[in-house]
Amino acid sequence: MTMPTPKLVILTLCAGFATPLHAQSESARPAPYMDDRSSAETLVQSLYNAIDRKEFARAWDYFGDQKPAPDFATFVHGYEATSSVSVQTGPASEEGAAGSIYYQVPVAIRATNADGSVSGFAGCYTARLLQPANQEPPFSPIHLEKGDLHTAQGELSEMLPASCGDAAPPEPRDSALDTVQNAFKATYGSVCQTLSESAEPDASDAQITELSYRDSWQAANEPDRKARLFRFQCLYGAYNSNQVYYIQNEIDGIRQLQFAAPELDVHYEGNDPEGTLEAVNVIGYRTVDMLVNSEFDPDTLSLKSFNKWRGVGDASSTSTYLFRSGTFTLTKYEVDASYDGEVNPQTILDYDTAP
Repeated sequence: MTMPTPKLVILTLCAGFATPLHAQSESARPAPYMDDRSSAETLVQSLYNAIDRKEFARAWDYFGDQKPAPDFATFVHGYEATSSVSVQTGPASEEGAAGSIYYQVPVAIRATNADGSVSGFAGCYTARLLQPANQEPPFSPIHLEKGDLHTAQGELSEMLPASCGDAAPPEPRDSALDTVQNAFKATYGSVCQTLSESAEPDASDAQITELSYRDSWQAANEPDRKARLFRFQCLYGAYNSNQVYYIQNEIDGIRQLQFAAPELDVHYEGNDPEGTLEAVNVIGYRTVDMLVNSEFDPDTLSLKSFNKWRGVGDASSTSTYLFRSGTFTLTKYEVDASYDGEVNPQTILDYDTAP
């Protein structure tokens, strides 16, 4: 844990122990392994146990989505000149908010560097626990959210704040959004470019649309039902991009959307796609978990996918999904299968246009 500036320390030093973990020399045996998430205090104890033992992947994992450094390599680099740490925490305070419990943990820290210099810090850390009974897989355990530290001097007990005061918890996060984001990352973490380490920080953020609808069996005096559509960008190329969708409604809860898609058998003269188009036949239907170049139109309550078969767009397929009764139904499908330089689609399926 190199500490060239207080700013770096605030990014990396984010916890404390209920009892001090005494500083050790490079040759001393590491502290006994500790991995305990049973309380906010033991959570931060476990964090500093991992740091003291140079188990940085474990330390990194004690944080939630809001990490203490831009990436794991930067996090590890921050500790490269640190030989040991000593930390102490006071009693945590707690406050409930929107399905979560937030804990404020007073902390004092002493870091001993390889050159023998010692630095001190004090402040408070915030831990968060989503109500376990309300969660769906993947389960999210108690984790650290953020820290507010400043430089300090003296013994650990002298630096330790008496409490974290009446500081308000962070702005409550949307528990449904948390569930959807976790599901998206778990399912597509190794697939989507927007979830790669090189992606922009907000590349995998959800676009959320609020929807209202009525089920066919609802009585006239019943209020409209509410739903939310979550759109995630996943893959992108020269002329096509792919999106993943989740929906939350009052009946089904949260689920990923799967979309009906016709399977085509396309015939060209001489089996040459550049030749004359002879026939486009639908030979069945399948489901897909991504749409291509898709956007939701709130005016028509429709989700349209436009898949370019090549960059100029003269060959393509277009799918229209109508939102009704809390989900999306394929109502129109058009195909332009001729690579002739013209945009001239033919309608394969149409439940969207009045006769």
